[in-house]
Amino acid sequence: MKPLIYVANVSEEDYADLSIAKHYQEVVRIAGQEKAQVIPISCEIEYQLSLLSKEDRREFLKEMGASESGLDKVIRATYRLLDLATFFTVGADECRAWTYKNGSSASQCAGIIHTDFQKGFIKAEVYSYEHLFHLGSELAVKEAGKLRIEGRDYLVKDGDIMFFRFNV
Repeated sequence: MKPLIYVANVSEEDYADLSIAKHYQEVVRIAGQEKAQVIPISCEIEYQLSLLSKEDRREFLKEMGASESGLDKVIRATYRLLDLATFFTVGADECRAWTYKNGSSASQCAGIIHTDFQKGFIKAEVYSYEHLFHLGSELAVKEAGKLRIEGRDYLVKDGDIMFFRFNV
């Protein structure tokens, strides 16, 4: 009854050609019967990746013809399966990512941070990660008119950066 993801550990050699991985193919067959997803990973490769710097990790993945690690695939698939997304809060001293269920309102997301934020919700200042990435700073986002003021019923989008105004 519950949604499933199978994570299949395959050898480094089999990872290059999953069609020859006998045990992996058996997991795929079973998952197909259960309408479940299968994510192949190689624990050997994941271990090697864990020892590398961020730059070397990117190069290693590129050489393998992969865009992301197996761990990243598992995380992404789990978020999809559970219908989760991420919003961010940004301050002078820290940036935090918060996980929420898709379809959540601004006031519900405020409550994820602290129940007082939800109780005293006034409004949320919102802009997207994409705008911040392309424009380079929060000031540039504001100057470009990309910062919005949203009310309690605003449905938060994946990648929103939010600043909650509240009064308790």
